[in-house]
Amino acid sequence: MGQAAWEAGQGAEASEDRGAEQEGKPMRVLVACERSGVVREAFRRRGHDAWSCDLVPADDGSHFHILGDAEVAVWSQWWDMLVAFPPCTCLASSGARWMVEKRFDGRQKDALGFIWSLMSAPVDKIAVENPIGIISSQIRKPDQIIQPWMFGHGETKATCLWLKNLPCLVPTDIVGGREQRVWKMAPSPERARLRSQTYQGIAEAMADQWGAR
Repeated sequence: MGQAAWEAGQGAEASEDRGAEQEGKPMRVLVACERSGVVREAFRRRGHDAWSCDLVPADDGSHFHILGDAEVAVWSQWWDMLVAFPPCTCLASSGARWMVEKRFDGRQKDALGFIWSLMSAPVDKIAVENPIGIISSQIRKPDQIIQPWMFGHGETKATCLWLKNLPCLVPTDIVGGREQRVWKMAPSPERARLRSQTYQGIAEAMADQWGAR
């Protein structure tokens, strides 16, 4: 964590006090590492001041998108809630065959440092999402593992959630179908973007259940 981030974190106690005052009211929500805007818009439709943040422009061209480093956005501004979708390239078990290389060249250490910075941010309510991987062994086990088929999408994609002051998501629409559509996508310039996009049903559940806290 850099000096600027540390200085921004000194307002953590005040942030928690303000968060308490916001209970049941519209919240200021940062959706970190999101370019699709799916989660951001789900919260905005429910009256929250939600912003996405990523190193690339928003896919939907929204003005409610911070173009830049999510870590800076998290630590330099005040938020009631952080919902983060950090890149899983160096962390997911699906990339295990490249783990040794990523560990020795420093990429894995940097990725874990980014995760820790998000989890320890001075925000009252935090959710960090990632596939099954080394976060569980290197930081802590997730609070919940969800599947798209619990929220109206007949597909499998095990997704871990690390939560602070937020409840586990309650399934909203359990459906049949256990196809791994995301992992079967043919190679294309759009595959990485589509694979990282949050399912609409999960986004709606986050906004409904966490946005009402």
